[in-house]
Amino acid sequence: MLQSLGLVGTIAEGDEVPEEPESGDSEDEEEMCRAPGPRRRGPTSGDFSAAFVFGEAEAGGEGAWAAALRQLRGKKSATTLDEKIEKVRQKRKCQEREAKEAKVGEEDAETEDKQTKKESEDFGGDEDEDVESQYSLDDETIFTKADTVKVKKRRRSKKGEMEAGSFSEDASQYDENLSFQDMNLSRPLLKAITALGFKQPTPIQKACIPVGLLGKDICACAATGTGKTAAFILPVLERLIYKPRQAPITRVLVLVPTRELGIQVHAVTKQLAQFSSVTTCLAVGGLDVKTQEAALRSGPDILIATPGRLIDHLHNCPSFHLSSVEVLILDEADRMLDEYFEEQMKEIIRLCSNHRQTMLFSATMTEEVKDLASVSLKSPVRIFVNSNTDVAPFLRQEFIRIRPSREGDREAIVAALLTRTFPDHVMLFTQTKKQAHRMHILLGLMGLRVGELHGNLSQTQRLEALRRFKDEQIDILVATDVAARGLDIEGVKTVINFTMPNTTKHYVHRVGRTARAGRAGRSVSLVGEEERKMLKDIVKTAKTPVKARILPQDVILKFREKIENLEKDIYAVLCLEREEREMQQSEAQINRAKKQLETGKKTEGEGLERSWFQTREERKKEKLAKALQEFDLALRGKKKRKKFMQDQQKKGQMTPEERSQFEILKSQMYAERLAKRNRRAKRARALPEEEPAPVATGPKKKKKVSVFDEELTNTSRKALKQYRAGPSFEDRKRLGMAQRRKGGKFKSKSRYKRK
Repeated sequence: MLQSLGLVGTIAEGDEVPEEPESGDSEDEEEMCRAPGPRRRGPTSGDFSAAFVFGEAEAGGEGAWAAALRQLRGKKSATTLDEKIEKVRQKRKCQEREAKEAKVGEEDAETEDKQTKKESEDFGGDEDEDVESQYSLDDETIFTKADTVKVKKRRRSKKGEMEAGSFSEDASQYDENLSFQDMNLSRPLLKAITALGFKQPTPIQKACIPVGLLGKDICACAATGTGKTAAFILPVLERLIYKPRQAPITRVLVLVPTRELGIQVHAVTKQLAQFSSVTTCLAVGGLDVKTQEAALRSGPDILIATPGRLIDHLHNCPSFHLSSVEVLILDEADRMLDEYFEEQMKEIIRLCSNHRQTMLFSATMTEEVKDLASVSLKSPVRIFVNSNTDVAPFLRQEFIRIRPSREGDREAIVAALLTRTFPDHVMLFTQTKKQAHRMHILLGLMGLRVGELHGNLSQTQRLEALRRFKDEQIDILVATDVAARGLDIEGVKTVINFTMPNTTKHYVHRVGRTARAGRAGRSVSLVGEEERKMLKDIVKTAKTPVKARILPQDVILKFREKIENLEKDIYAVLCLEREEREMQQSEAQINRAKKQLETGKKTEGEGLERSWFQTREERKKEKLAKALQEFDLALRGKKKRKKFMQDQQKKGQMTPEERSQFEILKSQMYAERLAKRNRRAKRARALPEEEPAPVATGPKKKKKVSVFDEELTNTSRKALKQYRAGPSFEDRKRLGMAQRRKGGKFKSKSRYKRK
């Protein structure tokens, strides 16, 4: 890989380097610092055996992904992005080759013939050679410099766990010697567990399965990669086997936030239920709607779904309902209850049966989960095997500081890391879909094998990228937070954060893609000045030393120069994509018009729109309220915002500094909205006891009330009768005495008599 880029390899991290004496302090660090070669497993703890394999890894192989891709057959684009990148690269190679030949020809005719022959042989023999990335011999010393890695100082850690006041019971303590045979599971489940290669249950499984078998509501929290899927699927399957259904109805609903996680959970469930008669169904976005409707009409026992597609079926499939659901499971519960799924989750919970068992599982828990636990769950059991902010036990965390004046170096730093230090089995997380797409093109033009995964891709492209990364056809997967939840991809060695995520909990999920199931892994995060507060929180809660990585400045400058030279090629690839997209749209319009001309009218049922629980205006208003694209609002002050927008209108393309600012501002906007929600008054869960009114010790003073106020406000029957009859003799006498005291004259009642 380095030879194709024309670069010289750096000193391997496992070698002895004077600047890094602490890198070999522990065995797990030595294992991770070795040069890339045959993959070795990291150290394992007592909870995991050496041959332990999760069901997600085994079940999520060819069967699960092939079944999903089979539904999407025929929906691929004309050419892939990698083909466009290769086309631009070959074109640039030819241009540079011609320019070099012309230059050599001017100097010497004989040298031109020899040089041309040599270059043609090199060009034909190695297709992956990058001519444009060859540097002079003077620059070779720059790439032999090793990165400096230092240990960051730790401070006192603060526990960030949820309060246990909302839970009736705490079952975080469990029996260490508990095995699958001791859990009273049925023979079909034990047979499936043996077939999947499960040796001993993980801590979260030891704590959750016995409680789930009792039918209690659960709110569980455990670190990523510890087998939470089997922890909630096994008690559910035992319940369905023990009490078979009398009619074809859906009894279990599992909600997941992303499509890929839904496919993975569905694969694990099918593997665990392979020796029983329990049926499962997958209903996620991007797959064929008609196939899912046919499966739902048959009444599967277990339904795994994403919220959007589930509501679509509830409102458009008449025979499908949730009134018979006995168990509701929210996987990645804190993600399901955040601002993006808020309205959808309210609608689903409203349609579910009130008499149900509810289980919440996640690696992090938030106040929204706590609120739902106190409202929707009945006497929930709290199972916190790990803290909210605990990362995997064998994860080595590294951070690279970005100076305020060097925000534009992020792309160069990532490119340097991927070409010099971490060449394969890497997941690169970005904040935006646009940045992920740009990094795919940029790294592809550098000759790296890259794929991307984000929401702008079709479902076929998303599944294909995951399959290629799992099969090691690509070395780097550039993704947004859509890939940060629950996905179990075996062999991920390194996770790189282009920018720090929105919150510490998002960081825990991102770095949880590596160091799973007791294996070793590494995370490298780029931290700017505005993100240092999150870094301090991570360092406080870290149980192992946190490293600070420093790249030589000469290396960063060289890679930044290379990226600037590739800007024209990036623009050319984007133009090819735009042209192909416009052509596909034109073809679709032509085919639609041709079909209408042939049939003369729309076929029956073609023009019917699918209903939704919100109107279009409500959905548009909700999207605008929660839009992340209005990043200029994060800039404080009217003048600053106005200047920023004017500069953006003048410039056609954003500079590296502006792209980094765009990424950071989106994280800031999310944090601001989160802080605003946290400042709201919490919902009252119980009325406080009324305190007795204070008793006055001294004599009580009676408030003086005027005669007019007393007569006007007195509505008793006696007062009304007296008012109708007129003043009595005693009243007239009292009134006359008052008038005489004031010097007036009392007028008798005879004045009012008729003359």
